[in-house]
Amino acid sequence: MATPYIPVVIAIGVIVVLSVFFHFVPFFLWLSAKVSGVKISLIQLFLMRIRNVPPGVIVPSLIEAHKAGLSQITRDNLEAHYMTGGHVQRVVHALVSASKAGIDLSFEKATAIDLAGRDVFEAVQTSVNPKVIDTPPVGAVAKNGIQLIAKARVTVRANIHQLVGGAGEDTILARVGEGIVSSIGSAESHEKVLENPDSISKLVLRKGLDAGTAYEILSIDIADIDVGKNIGATLQMDQAEADKNIAQAKAEERRSMAVALEQEMKARAQEARAEVILAEAEVPKALAQALKDGNLGAMDFYRLENLKSDTSMRDNISKIKPEDFFGKK
Repeated sequence: MATPYIPVVIAIGVIVVLSVFFHFVPFFLWLSAKVSGVKISLIQLFLMRIRNVPPGVIVPSLIEAHKAGLSQITRDNLEAHYMTGGHVQRVVHALVSASKAGIDLSFEKATAIDLAGRDVFEAVQTSVNPKVIDTPPVGAVAKNGIQLIAKARVTVRANIHQLVGGAGEDTILARVGEGIVSSIGSAESHEKVLENPDSISKLVLRKGLDAGTAYEILSIDIADIDVGKNIGATLQMDQAEADKNIAQAKAEERRSMAVALEQEMKARAQEARAEVILAEAEVPKALAQALKDGNLGAMDFYRLENLKSDTSMRDNISKIKPEDFFGKK
């Protein structure tokens, strides 16, 4: 009864064995390499699987390098670069492009650039076909106080030999912006800058801004330049406002000191009047004591009272105005 199922089991077993075989031994990749003239054995492909190196990455890269005439690229080199975390296909593409463009780029240099985190293939393309970097608007003030806002386009080419350890685009943009600010700031007036905007790019180019970077600056072109605010006038107005506030503060300080002095004088006058009142209050006591002690006679006292009455009458008469007698006209 079980005899008819034996061929089916055998067929399934054969399929499983072939699947495992072709998984660990990529026969068709070996055949493709053989047809392309790349020398590689099935055992080497099997060992790649054991080392967790994908033959589907190494073999096509070897074929591409062989067709491009890059004999210095070997299987061991590509495997080592892959195992260190590199991008094998990107490196091979870059080496082929560099070879066709006549750029001196070794395998060791390309792998070093790739492991440094830079796109070596893009770097080769930028070296062959320079790219343009647009700077953000940069504001600067000329000597006459007028602000100018400039935008520049920087044409750069990748410097293959400084990609490892060289500064990137951000440094280029920062240096170009600094150069624009310095150039505009040294101009006598904004009219001169507007008349000759190329003077900015010429001055910036002479500074050697690409030193220590991964790029070579080919040209700096001023794309746009606009007139901004009158910073000089604004600063003068702010200074005048500040001077006015200082003068007002000093005047208020002097007024406060005058008011305080006036109040102090009034307080002293009130104290003096209080002392006079207190002294006058002591006079009757002194007169009584003098009469008691016999130092003052009765006639002397009456004369004193008459003198006081006469003085009071004179004060009252002096306060009378002519209209009190004749009426107002």
